[in-house]
This record gives sequence, C-alpha cells and structure tokens, in this order.
Amino acid sequence: MKRSLTTFAAVMTASVLALAACSDSTDDAGQDTEEPTSEDTTEDATDDAGEEDADATQDGVLATVNHKYGPTEVPVPDGELRVVALGWSDAEIALALGVEPVAIHDWLGFGEENHGVGPWAVDLIEGDPTVIPRADADLDFELIQSMDPDVILNVNSGYDEEEYNRLNDIAPTISGPEDAANFNPGWEAQTELIAEALGLSEEGEELVAQTQELIDQTRADHPEFEGLTAVTGSKFGEAYGLHTGGDMRWDIIELLGFEMYGPAADIATPDNFYADVSEEQVEVFDADVAVLFPIGYTREELENDPLLSSLSVVSEGRAVLLEAEEPLSAAFSAGNPLSIEVVLEELPPQLADAVENLG
Repeated sequence: MKRSLTTFAAVMTASVLALAACSDSTDDAGQDTEEPTSEDTTEDATDDAGEEDADATQDGVLATVNHKYGPTEVPVPDGELRVVALGWSDAEIALALGVEPVAIHDWLGFGEENHGVGPWAVDLIEGDPTVIPRADADLDFELIQSMDPDVILNVNSGYDEEEYNRLNDIAPTISGPEDAANFNPGWEAQTELIAEALGLSEEGEELVAQTQELIDQTRADHPEFEGLTAVTGSKFGEAYGLHTGGDMRWDIIELLGFEMYGPAADIATPDNFYADVSEEQVEVFDADVAVLFPIGYTREELENDPLLSSLSVVSEGRAVLLEAEEPLSAAFSAGNPLSIEVVLEELPPQLADAVENLG
C-alpha cells in the first residue's frame, strides 16, 4: 500500500517540473497570426478586447482559495512556486502533490537532517529547504519574509487571526477551513485546501480518493473492528489528553470501524483537537480497545502509570501502547496522506491483537 501514494507523489513531482519548464512558452501559444480585416466591427473589437482583459486577469491568478479568513488569490509565479509550509503536516501534503517548499516548519521535531519531515516523505525532497524549528514563541516573521514566498501554507494551525494577518502581509496565506477548530482541519479538507493553493485541485482530489481507498480496503480486511468501542489518547506532563473528532489520531480509528467509547464521547468537544482528562476521569480510556502514546515519557513509563495500568483495557492487553520515538507514533500524529500509509500498514495488526484479548 505504501508504494501507491509514494508513486503518486513521484509522478506529481515530475508533472510539476514539466509544467514549470513549459510555463515560459505559454505567452506565445494560441496567438492569432491573422491580421484583422476591414470587416471587423467596432463591437467585435470591443468584445475581443474585453475577452483578452478577462483572460489576462485569469492568467495572472494561479488559484483563488476560500478559507477561514476569506478568499485569497495566489498569483501565478514568475518561476517555480515558492512555498513556505508552516502548518502541521502542510509540507508533507505539498510534497505528496509534487511541490517542494522552500521552508518547512518542523512541528514534530524531525530535524534538519530530515528536512523537517517524516521518514515517509524525506525521499521526496531534492533540494535543501530551510527548516524552521518548532518553538513556543511567535513565528520568525523576518525569516519567513526572507524566503520571498509566493504563498504561505498555514492550514493546520492554531488559527490566530493576528498571526494570520502578519503572514498575509508577507505573502498570500492560506488558513484552515471556515468552521475548523484549532489544529483540527480534518485530513481531507487540509489536503484539498493545499492542493487548491498550489493550483492542483484535481490532483488533490485524486490524492484524497487514493488515501480513502487504502483506508476502506484496510477496514474491509478487518471486519472484527466493526462496532467495537475505542479511544486514542496520550500522557504529557502530569496530564492526560483524549483525541477528538477531526484529529487524525482518532479519525483513523473511526474510519477503520471503531466507535468512540461513550464516556469519552461525553467529554470530547468540537472546539479542540483533544480534551483534557483529569486523574479522576482516566476511566474514559477504558474502552474495548485503546491506542495510547507518551509525550515526554517512554512506553514503559506509560505502561506503568498507576492510573492507566489500573484500567481493564491496559491490564487485559487491549491497549496498543506506542513508543514515543518510533516512526509509527510520529506517523500517527502527523495525520497526512503519506503518514496515513504507514499507520495503515503497522497499526491494524496491533489493533487486531488487542481485539483478540477481548475474549
């Protein structure tokens, strides 16, 4: 399964490069070589002029994208499109569509040696994009401006309007869907918005369709998942978090046939990608099956957490506990078409083992 979307990305890269190489010759294409005759009327000449103006306007805009902060026009670039990818996984989606950003915000800490993307996307990078390290402070707007971007992708982000306005002053900036909660655009909408911004809407639809096909096939391969309850969550610091609808860490589980455990669904709010879980609420994780991973801890420490280990789902071996440093954990968090392939290859067998322990 992994090969299909990787091949798609490679084909898209070749297609984008071919289009860029041909762009300089389009000015001469389709020009009328015949001189106008005396039979042309003033009305015809006016109509022709209006059509030429409309075509010129249309040709000057690569895409018009409607998002949380209204419509944004992305102009046709002079050369290759210079993309700064700031949102969570925005760069990997651009790469899957054959477009290499000039700068990448390294949300998951993959590092400069990996160009700020996961191992499933590293081979798609041919240049040397600037890696912007993740930081709790404001974005480095001067650095972003120095990249001279044609478009800024900030689709999967915290949706701060002041931040958006500052970015949009630098270059046309694409935010998330109009009704999306912070860091919760949904993988399909994120992919489609990025594809639109790159002038690759049809390719984006195809990428979504191929990814959905992989999900559907995996679900068909595991009918034992249908109707069972599940949760996904994490431990960070002294707190716990429950992933909610719109966050791919839950959505992929639901797409495979599971239903959110009732007590978990009761506290899952639509205005954030996770819900805080207090020590008194840890029983919301006690579903038929749970997928849990640590942030700032090891898998062993997660397994030995006194509250989590007291739950039946953990003590009876129905919890899939991920190691923080393993690729699957990073892919589970990345939530884009390329990383979803990794999840679909590696997580379902572990879920099937957990289901067997239901007895």
